[in-house]
Amino acid sequence: MSISSSLNAGVAGLAANATRLGTISDNIANSGTYGYKRAETEFESFVISGSTNSGTYSAGGVRASSSRLIGEQGALVSTSNATDIAVSGNGFIPVTTEVSLDGTMGDQPLMMTTTGSFYTDADGILKTDSGLVLLGWPAEADGSIATYARDTMTGLEPVVINSNQTAGDPTTEINLGVNLPAEDADSALPLSVEYFGNLGTSESLDITFTPDTSTENTWTMTITDSASGGAIIGEYTLVFDDSRGSGGTLSSVTPTANNPVGADYDSTDGTLALTVDGGPIEMTIGKPGDTNGLTQLSDSFAPTSITKDGSPVGNLTSVEIDDGGYITATYDTGFTRVIYQIPLVDVPNANGLTALGNQTYQVSPNSGSFFLWDAGDGPTGTIEGYARESSTTDVAAELTDLIQTQRAYSSNAKVIQTVDEMLQETTNIKR
Repeated sequence: MSISSSLNAGVAGLAANATRLGTISDNIANSGTYGYKRAETEFESFVISGSTNSGTYSAGGVRASSSRLIGEQGALVSTSNATDIAVSGNGFIPVTTEVSLDGTMGDQPLMMTTTGSFYTDADGILKTDSGLVLLGWPAEADGSIATYARDTMTGLEPVVINSNQTAGDPTTEINLGVNLPAEDADSALPLSVEYFGNLGTSESLDITFTPDTSTENTWTMTITDSASGGAIIGEYTLVFDDSRGSGGTLSSVTPTANNPVGADYDSTDGTLALTVDGGPIEMTIGKPGDTNGLTQLSDSFAPTSITKDGSPVGNLTSVEIDDGGYITATYDTGFTRVIYQIPLVDVPNANGLTALGNQTYQVSPNSGSFFLWDAGDGPTGTIEGYARESSTTDVAAELTDLIQTQRAYSSNAKVIQTVDEMLQETTNIKR
């Protein structure tokens, strides 16, 4: 009977608009929640098929379906905390719960979020106040990131930053710029160059330039290593050019009989392959004709430019994350090193993810399988430090929807009231 279907349609309308009111209320309540993704309710009509031109119609009513628009991105808000993180563009930050840290990482379900304010706890673990732990790939000792499987979270580890950690940076390259006298050189000239060992210790390369008094413009350069007990790690005969165009620059570098095996001179790059107690060091002395390396001019002996990499042991002062997801630690000696890389999680259908509390999500059959990308590669955006993602709620739009929902709810209630009056009239016929 069509009058009964009208009553059912009115009840369905009340239920549908009540559902829509729930999503609107949730959106408005979370208008100030960082990383909140607004929910939306869509209506679908029910149609009860009847005979064409039968003169009757049965109301099918309406059904409400709610979904969370996880793919929408809110505006980024600048903060003063280096480990406040937000995703600019597609992708999610991998996280896990604090209570799951005791288990095997590969056995835990992957959780993800688009923003978070992370701080170190007593154990140095980066986590939010709600207990979400930031996950990343650990860097090797030289700052490089190993190759990990991208379709599993097995390689991910909790990001740990100890405020009292120290680190050293061993020296691997030295640029040696020295001017030797072209006149009145009759004795050996000493020079000491500091370098840093693998354990952050200060060592020195002791270099002696000895002139060959029997031949003009020829010197013997002997290099010894303090960490090796003063052993010779390189000895070379230096011949300088005295022509008009290239006067004072190196003409040739030839290893002597005392030169260790492998400590060769590369004339293409102007480098010496030295090996100290802690490992190899590449020393640049200049190519033939190069004015920036070793020279022989005038009557003075002076270092013109001596530079090196490496640093002594330093204490951690700060950490920052760049748009590629690399967390870099800075030490008080000026040394910086990559310690973690934060990948971005991508799924084929972000709106199909299962929404959890604290603005976190999990993979579902509707979202498809996840894949871990380097931030900025593939379909993913970048990671922004010193930033949070604001809520995607537009309060003005929600209030407009609230007015429409209120009117629709009242109208459906009026339908029920009208049907009740009509049924009352039907009952009165019997009287």
